[in-house]
Amino acid sequence: MLRFAVIVILSWWVAGAAHAQTPGRFDGWASAIVAADWRTSDGQPIQAFDNARRDLVSGFLAAGFSRADMYDATLRPDVTPVVTGDAAIRGITEVAGRAQRGCLLYFTSHGSPQAMVFGQVQRLTPTRMATMVNEICGARPTVIVVSACYSGIFVDGLAAPNRMIMTAARRDRPSFGCSEDAEHPYFDGCVIQSLPTASDFIALANAARTCVKTREEAEGLTPASEPQVSIGSDMQLLLPTLRFTRPPG
Repeated sequence: MLRFAVIVILSWWVAGAAHAQTPGRFDGWASAIVAADWRTSDGQPIQAFDNARRDLVSGFLAAGFSRADMYDATLRPDVTPVVTGDAAIRGITEVAGRAQRGCLLYFTSHGSPQAMVFGQVQRLTPTRMATMVNEICGARPTVIVVSACYSGIFVDGLAAPNRMIMTAARRDRPSFGCSEDAEHPYFDGCVIQSLPTASDFIALANAARTCVKTREEAEGLTPASEPQVSIGSDMQLLLPTLRFTRPPG
């Protein structure tokens, strides 16, 4: 009986040790979450973008991303130290240089039909965004999320077999939730709300789009922002295998 008990205990210990040593699905993935603006459309300071950055960091850590391989920053000028757009790109490049299995890039900001705000003076056009992502992430599996008005302008330039792109709006539509009383931009809030139950990035995109549509309809907001999703052929096969981590139930 004693021998049997010892065998059972050893079996449990071996199983637990093996589980603890099993690599996570996002081990070796670099991630970056940047709040690239801090103002309302009329220039008043707000917290919505920074609130989104804070809660997206928590959500993606819970989903299995590593803090050691995650870069996050706010580009607002009224904090110390001030991070410029160039400094943020250097930070993203540095973390992607050491974690090379995949990339998650998430930007939340204001946008126009031509570009996304990226700090006090910089603007990221679709061409510049595509060049930046090519240089930082290359051919590795990459998920890019752009939460901004008119962010659909980035889809065509970023699309590739190894990429998934999510945007908060069509190329010709604004998104909502950047007012002084908003906790998060609506799209970011829907991503944050959906992360704890979504199984993977495809499920997350679908849930976030449904959430945005429901909220806009409930508040009578028009025209609908219509968040966009583009999934490359390689990612269609890979993403279902990259399931988010969930705490044991």
